[in-house]
Amino acid sequence: MRIIGLTGDEAVAYAVKQCDVDVIAAYPITPQTIIVERISDFVANGEIDAEYVCVESEHSALSACIGASVMGARVFTATASQGLALMHEILYIASSLRLPIVMAVVNRALSAPINIHGDHSDMMGSRDCGWIQIYTENAQEAYDTTIQAFKIAEDPNASLPVTVNLDGFIISHSMERVEILNDEDVKRFLPPRKPLYRLDVENPITIGSLCFTDYYFEFKRQQAEAVEESYKTIMSVMNEYSKASGRSYKFIDTYGIEDAEVLIVCMGSTCGTARFTAKRLRERGEKVGIVKVSLYRPFPSKEIIEAIKNAEALVVMDRAVSFGAPSGPLCSDIKNTLYDAGLRIKILNIIYGLGGRDVSQSDVEQAFKLGFKLKSGDVKDKVLWLGVRE
Repeated sequence: MRIIGLTGDEAVAYAVKQCDVDVIAAYPITPQTIIVERISDFVANGEIDAEYVCVESEHSALSACIGASVMGARVFTATASQGLALMHEILYIASSLRLPIVMAVVNRALSAPINIHGDHSDMMGSRDCGWIQIYTENAQEAYDTTIQAFKIAEDPNASLPVTVNLDGFIISHSMERVEILNDEDVKRFLPPRKPLYRLDVENPITIGSLCFTDYYFEFKRQQAEAVEESYKTIMSVMNEYSKASGRSYKFIDTYGIEDAEVLIVCMGSTCGTARFTAKRLRERGEKVGIVKVSLYRPFPSKEIIEAIKNAEALVVMDRAVSFGAPSGPLCSDIKNTLYDAGLRIKILNIIYGLGGRDVSQSDVEQAFKLGFKLKSGDVKDKVLWLGVRE
């Protein structure tokens, strides 16, 4: 193991380099472009024995990945924002065909107005596409999660595509200390792909056939069961990687939940700021804690219930808006989880950081204060916009 200074984008690219990928199909879009630029350098320099396909759009990038994947190749692509939106049709095809494609999504706001900075609007707009979805907090997690993603995707008990999500610019363009595994260790962890099925002229099969009312319903039921069952595979891979790397990976990560009266639930880079703020507040005697959600699909309901069951108030932070809905995407999932578990915990949904708006320690401290007001019954609103100019 060695230490390198890498941005989040470069960390993903370096992980892909070590994963013996066969095909990379890509179209540049800010802020993920550096990922595919670095990979193209690795290919040009002979550091990766892979086919690098430059396509005319993100729609074509994922389509090329599907074609390569059904031939048995290990494939990778990356996108962001409008690029992910353009892929929308193909996202569903990849997951329905059970293809183990890995894609880095450098999360960015959707237009209009035009904005190139980070929030979770893009992936939340595609959250029901049938992909396993993992959110990362920093460059180290972006590197580690990319390696794990290939093993999760290709496991025969999963055989599903995976997105590795990292906050645009905050993670993608910030250089950090990243611990890199040796190439040999990655190869031991991630053996060559053994596809469940592949196109073969000697043994022809039908892929993506027409399916009317007689069987489509059954296919979707099987697909839903596959996503739920992938939970076990993800747990196994995370545990194995934790042993190989010495870094702990779980569906959720917690801080201070043992005696916390107010918990913040969040995802992505904000978790670091929230954790640091919680530490400062706990030093002053305030009973606060953090629940960081890393695995978003399938949603880790059991782990979340166990983490939040003793809290008196929850502040769920969404870096995306679900227009017309009672609350943001993450908060909606938390509410559903609580309802199914029979828990009546007070919940405040905070919308924050849209379009790359900075989230400071004082913002997180304000969120905790609102949580204590909610606990005492002094907050009537169920959704508040933090840091917005009224």
